[in-house]
Amino acid sequence: MILPKGGSPIASSDHGARLGLVLASESPRRKALLAQAGIVPDLIRAANLDETPLKGELPRAYALRLAAEKAVSVAVKYKSLKPSAPALVLGADTVVAAGRRILPKPEDASGVRDCLKILSGRAHQVKTAVALVLPDGIVRTRIVITRVVFRHLNAAEIEAYVDSREGQGKAGGYAIQGRAEIFVRGLSGSYSNVVGLPLCETVALLRGCGYME
Repeated sequence: MILPKGGSPIASSDHGARLGLVLASESPRRKALLAQAGIVPDLIRAANLDETPLKGELPRAYALRLAAEKAVSVAVKYKSLKPSAPALVLGADTVVAAGRRILPKPEDASGVRDCLKILSGRAHQVKTAVALVLPDGIVRTRIVITRVVFRHLNAAEIEAYVDSREGQGKAGGYAIQGRAEIFVRGLSGSYSNVVGLPLCETVALLRGCGYME
């Protein structure tokens, strides 16, 4: 193992070159979650892909597809820029699903309001898929599902949250690590998964690929 300055343990490749880590996401939440585990990516790049679900695509398949596409897209670009610097590329996608329905990442107040009305007083699932592209191009994936139950939200609470703008750009129109945590009556599974990256499974995946001890 090599301990880079200011970073986490990084393995060496079969050729002795330092094996780095590229995060294929500019989400500050994912960066912060990795930091909790002592992991500092060497590079952060967003894939900027079209995230429109395919016709008839179910939440699980959608999350896995997008996570893999994000990681592969960034891996291809990285390899073309730094062919002599092998790295693992980590991608992820978080989906909030109400039954078979994929809720959007609303960009405006109306979209956040619609999501909260759907989630109010019911259970939903948060599915985060994680994809890791190895230097040889092999893609390894994991998906983690957390069940979240919202209490009933009255109109005033919904409008107050909409006005905070916290839910804009977030899967399902809310951020559990912020004000929306007071909406949660129950949670079964990984909390970090709902924030945007299942830490236990992500660290296990990285360890399995030789990145961490």
